Order: sequence, then structure tokens, then C-alpha cells
Amino acid sequence: MTGLLSRLFAQVSKRHLWAMKKRRLLVPVLLLALIFAEPTRAVTLAVLSDAFWQVAAYVAATLALFHYLTNKFERHGAWVSRLAKKKNLQVVFSAVLGALPGCGGAIVVITQFVRGNLSFGSVVAVLTATMGDAAFLLLATKPSDGIFMIGLGFAVGVVSGQIVDALHRDDFMRPKHSPAKPNACSNQADSQTVIGVQGRFWQWVLLPSLVMALLGSMQFDTDGLLRLPVGTSELIGAVLAITTVTFWALAREAENYESLVGEDPKDSGSHLFERVAQDTNFVMVWVIAAFLVFELCVLWLGMDLSELFTGWGALVPLMGVVVGILPGCGPQILVTSLYISGAVPISAQIGNAISNDGDALFPAIALAPKAAIVATLYSTLPALIAAYSFFWLVES
Repeated sequence: MTGLLSRLFAQVSKRHLWAMKKRRLLVPVLLLALIFAEPTRAVTLAVLSDAFWQVAAYVAATLALFHYLTNKFERHGAWVSRLAKKKNLQVVFSAVLGALPGCGGAIVVITQFVRGNLSFGSVVAVLTATMGDAAFLLLATKPSDGIFMIGLGFAVGVVSGQIVDALHRDDFMRPKHSPAKPNACSNQADSQTVIGVQGRFWQWVLLPSLVMALLGSMQFDTDGLLRLPVGTSELIGAVLAITTVTFWALAREAENYESLVGEDPKDSGSHLFERVAQDTNFVMVWVIAAFLVFELCVLWLGMDLSELFTGWGALVPLMGVVVGILPGCGPQILVTSLYISGAVPISAQIGNAISNDGDALFPAIALAPKAAIVATLYSTLPALIAAYSFFWLVES
């Protein structure tokens, strides 16, 4: 009897553990529930369709170009070894790596800091300059704003890093030992099969999706142009959006906070479109979340978030900075999505872009926890200065 109870308990525990690890599947399930519910069906379909045609197609195209160029030009190895001997260029080079969309550049800088090749000011510079995956979203939807944010982050990163190096010695906050380098942006992926399938999915749909997105951006009636029944484009966009979210949900187990708000890990030898798929699907989840929050607040509460945040006045830039302190790209994509939709002003976006460290903060904490915390606090000050300078000079 005891043995039977033990086996039963083990089976229940195993199923409970599986359910806990598959919490990501709650996202597509919730989206389907909103679609099947009559009161929210129209809003949800419109949000999913807009998120795919107006965001995902452009983000995927931007990512494909970015990953293609990074495959062609090796950015790190030779440069880093030379920078160890040229202290005056370390901060500038680190800010350049931080300004690149994604978290890869920041990982390189933090690793080299731990190894003794770069200064602590370089860590501050790269964390200040980086915008993480939110940069891909902003570049794809508002290119001029994206370039402005990247340039601003680079400039603030260079100045901040130089000041920090002037105040502290070279080995300030460097750990006594060198921990093993973690995977680039997160833990090991759960299913290579899912990653391979979603890579092929985006390889097939990228070009037609981009064409449809461009037609929509130019205000063409895509249904009429292609002689499709009214609403077909919206339905196709919603189906494709659900598909990308489901790929994200299946690609990795939800074991901790990082696995929910950080981008999925990538194998250095993975196919270009596999990396495009992982990043695009991750961005899509948070964009859909932001758009749905915005629209459901209007539907259920009659509340316009843009008017709500306008009422907060001088606290809005501070809110952007505070969210930026949170590790992971997810919360930052949420802020950028709200900015794109007009819910928050550009001062909040500036504060968030400079204060946020994206997914780079996870490996930073693993490699040099004290340095990561101090560098994050250091990057908060210029974020507050930049956000409130813009707020008082332009928005108030």
C-alpha cells in the first residue's frame, strides 16, 4: 500500500512539475479564449493581426539583415585583444557593442571585464548604451526614433563610462575569480526540434509577410487587391500571430523569471532563420501583451492609457526608468510598445532605453554580481538626467 501511494505521489508530482514548466502555454491558450469569447473576439483578432503585419514582419526582416551582417563581419575576437592595450578606446568600443541591438555585445564586454581585459567603466558604458531586443522593435516600427535612441544611448554610455573610469581604478568591482561563462542570453533550450521548425516557418513566410506588411503600410486594401473575402488578411495575420506565440511557448520550459522575460538561448552554430524566429517570436509575445492591455482597458474600463499616463505628469519618465532596472528584455519591449502606441511619451522611452540592461543583466549577475548591481545603479543616474531633461525642455 505504501509503495502504491509513493508511486501515485511521484506521478502526481511529475505531472505538477510538467504543468509548472509549461506555463508558457497559458499565453496562446488565453489568446484563444479571448478569440472564442464574443465580447473580446473583434478586439483580439485586430490586435493579433496588427501585431503580426505591423510589427512581426518588420522585426523579422530587421533581424534577418542584422544576423546576416553579423555573420559576415566578425566583431569581437581580434578587437578585444587589442583593446586590452588601449584603455582610451575601451569605453568607446564597449558603447558601440552596447548600441548594437540585442544583448550579445554586452555579454562580450562583461566577460572580458571579468577576465581583466576591460575596465569597469566599459561595463557601465555597455549597460547604459544597450537597449536589448526593444531596439529591434523600435527600428522596425519607428526607424528614425530607433536610430535616435541608439545614438543617444551610445553618447550617454561613452560619457558615463569615461566618468566612471576617471573615478575608479582599473580593477574596481572585478571579481577575484573568473566564473564559467554562461550561455549568451539564457539557459539551455528545451527543444531543438521546435527551434528548427520555427526557423523554417519564418524562412517560408518572411518575404510574403513583408510584402503584405508593406502593402498595408501604404494603405492598400490587401483583401480587395488580392480578391479575397473581406477580413481574410486580418484572419491570416491573427493565425500567424497565434502560431508564433505557440512556437515561443513550446521552445523552452518556464523554470524561472528569466525564462519568461528573457530571449531564448541561441546556439552559435544555429541557422540564421532559427535566430530570427527565436527573437521575433519573443518580441511578438510582449508586443501582443502590450497591445491587448491597451485595447482591453478601452473595451472593459473605457480607459485610454495615453490619457491615464498623461495625468501622471512628471512621474512618467521615472516609471520608464524604474521598469528599465528590471532584468530581461520583456518589460522593456512592453514600454517600447506603449510608446509606439502613443500611451507613454518619449521621455519615458528615453529613460527606459538608457536605464535598461536587457537580457545582459542575467549573465552579468552570474559572472560579476556586485559589479552588475553597481553598474546598473550607475546607469540609472544618466537615465534620469536624460529623461527629465527632455521632459522639462520639450514636454512640459
